[in-house]
Amino acid sequence: NRFTCPYHGWTYGLDGRLLVAAYMDDAFDKSKHGLKTIHCEEFQGLIFVNFADEPAPFSIFEQELGEVLAPYDLAHTRVAHRQNYPIAANWKLSVENYQECYHCAPSHPEYARGHALAKPGARTSELLEQAFERRPACGLGTRQVDKVYQDARAFGADVVYDAYPLWNGHRTGSEDGQPVAPLLGAIKDYDGSCTDLQCGPVLFGLMYPDHVVLYRFTPVDLDHSSCDITWLVRGDAVEGKDYDLAKLTWLWDVTTHADKRIIETNAKGVASSHYRPGPLSSMETFLGKFLAWYLDTLGDAPAQPAALRQAGP
Repeated sequence: NRFTCPYHGWTYGLDGRLLVAAYMDDAFDKSKHGLKTIHCEEFQGLIFVNFADEPAPFSIFEQELGEVLAPYDLAHTRVAHRQNYPIAANWKLSVENYQECYHCAPSHPEYARGHALAKPGARTSELLEQAFERRPACGLGTRQVDKVYQDARAFGADVVYDAYPLWNGHRTGSEDGQPVAPLLGAIKDYDGSCTDLQCGPVLFGLMYPDHVVLYRFTPVDLDHSSCDITWLVRGDAVEGKDYDLAKLTWLWDVTTHADKRIIETNAKGVASSHYRPGPLSSMETFLGKFLAWYLDTLGDAPAQPAALRQAGP
């Protein structure tokens, strides 16, 4: 019911109160030297921690995502696997890489052969329309949410729930596009799409009908960051019977190792004295929103930095 700091032996209760501080004078007030209080919320089985003194109201996430996430029944999923990927690059480069799919086709053939986001076009739009027609019968809604960065309801309250299609013959995010686990929650069938999730500036997810993949990016120091991935499956699913762990994790493990290499190479390029930022592609509009928010947060940012100007006419 308590723990002790190994440095000077101060002892704290589980509520953070300082209980014991040896050899301090009589004027020392233990009540003023407890651990820092952080904000913690539980939502659909997920625990959210925020270190800000005054974080955005958590009710924003509940209001925006409660209905759309309900079919997945996340509160009754289980953690099938967790994996940490250390990245020798700062958190901004790591997050930037996640927020655009301009690099997906050349860099992630495993992802691109199943996910149409890698090659947008008329066929992609047609597949998305078909997926949305199927979603209600599959137990999924059609509501989309995109309120991020400068369009968010409050600073840090970035919310995305946005579906995009899989190529024909692919039902989920796996090596062959075939199911890797039992359907989640109230979902009845595969609709032919994958859904992007975002909660705040560093937590992202991919929602498939049979599993969920959560990404969290954490700054470590000036030149290092960390990516933690959690795979969720139905709560009563049994490894070896209902799912094969290697098949479940294959796609996003392969993809993240490739991203790690790309990001670290990019970091070396950015550090070069010859580096100059270039324009964004039309496939990087979401990244443009992030960069505009980032510069605005720093203050005194130009109205439209050169890097935010898209290529072309």
